[in-house]
Amino acid sequence: MSTSNPTPVPNQSPRAWWAGTSTRARLSAVGAVVIVGALLATSVFVWTSPENPVREAIVGAPEVTEEDTLLTDRNDLLSQIVELKKLLEEKDGLLATSETDKAAIQQALWSAEGELDAIEKSRGSGDSGQTGTSPGNTTPAKAPTVTNAGITAPSKAALLNPKSSLFGMYTEQAPFNFATFDSTATKVGYAPNVVGYFGGWDENFRANAVTNAWKRDTMPVLTWESRPISSGNDRVEEPDYELPDIIGDKKNGVAGSFDNYLRKYAKAIVKTGLPLGIRLDHEMNGVWYPWSETDGSGKPINNNRVGDYVKMWKHVHDIFEAEGANDLVIWIWSPNIANNLPASHRTSAFLEALYPGDKYVDWVGLSGYLRPAYKSDNDFSFGYTFDRSLDELRRITNKPIFLAEIGASETGGHKPAWVKSFFEGLAKEENNDIIGFSWFNLAITSYVEGQRATNDWRIDSRKDTLTAFTSGLKIKSADFDLDKLK
Repeated sequence: MSTSNPTPVPNQSPRAWWAGTSTRARLSAVGAVVIVGALLATSVFVWTSPENPVREAIVGAPEVTEEDTLLTDRNDLLSQIVELKKLLEEKDGLLATSETDKAAIQQALWSAEGELDAIEKSRGSGDSGQTGTSPGNTTPAKAPTVTNAGITAPSKAALLNPKSSLFGMYTEQAPFNFATFDSTATKVGYAPNVVGYFGGWDENFRANAVTNAWKRDTMPVLTWESRPISSGNDRVEEPDYELPDIIGDKKNGVAGSFDNYLRKYAKAIVKTGLPLGIRLDHEMNGVWYPWSETDGSGKPINNNRVGDYVKMWKHVHDIFEAEGANDLVIWIWSPNIANNLPASHRTSAFLEALYPGDKYVDWVGLSGYLRPAYKSDNDFSFGYTFDRSLDELRRITNKPIFLAEIGASETGGHKPAWVKSFFEGLAKEENNDIIGFSWFNLAITSYVEGQRATNDWRIDSRKDTLTAFTSGLKIKSADFDLDKLK
């Protein structure tokens, strides 16, 4: 999604809000899988042969240098950039493609270009081979191999229980491009201290997302989805990402299909040396994602089995633990609010069965929206939207609560009242365990039941909505201690 490049938020010298107040975006390619399989078969034959000329040749082969590695990475990134640009062009030609899908591809493209710029800079050429630069990216992203150079961030322990409420935003580009993020922050008058973004399991760890965020004293929170980054939200079946395959069968010595990927991802986080939140496979209690277990009738989704979600979560968490990444990752378990779920998915027992346990979770969260399809009893309040689900979270655990993805549609004219009620709800004493929220600040056009419609979730969708939001942030009892922009 293209955007204008408004004047960025002025540089601040903010207080430490937590104390006082790479990607490669790899696209799966069937051809690559075939080639790798063929090479593997050939390797097995050659290495098991009694007369192995390859073995003799390798003994005298020169050592692979850092320059060789950089060149390999550079060529790989160039290939990925070409593929991403091609995919983006294809998506632009499809009317039914949502803006969210295109924005995710654009994020991946900018991230790959940033990594390429960093590699070229480390090689001293300064020429990425590209004809243009990402909008608003005036400073190249740091290479994934740079560990925390000149960037400071609080420890995970300091982040777990912030002393003031968190205010986050999702935009179509941040944290790879902060143009829209900064423009909205300027209108609100306060600098958010959390930036949310999305990633798929066909991508390597995007170190520049984390470094870009912490350069601004802003905590990155990754919504990490076990599916390709370009998958549409209308696609529930992802055969290559079934939960049983991800889990494997440890008892019988069968590794998970993504074990090597997960180890590499965890090691990259450790190498970066900076903390982040990971919201792994969110809204698992719904019926619209390939990591959900069953639909409303009890039929399996994506060949998943009851109990597989928790097993998958623990499997990923254990790999990260083994690699030392859990010292940096805040794990966020974030179901959807119960209001519009199938009856079978609204029970206490159903939600509790999806919880991995306190040992594996740092924060719990919710996705909750004021949507155009209203039920007759909806009074457009904080209580109607969140209370039932908050009660369920508190019954399961006493972990801090982060409302990880929220928003409100302008359709129907109830948005300003809902925003006002939202902040009033946060300010209530019984909600002191809510440590903050992250707003989905996008306008999305998509097809619903054959009809093309736009939902404007943005904070500044209308003047009265923006006023309600800025007034809400000023509520003293809500404990938002943010840095005011001048």
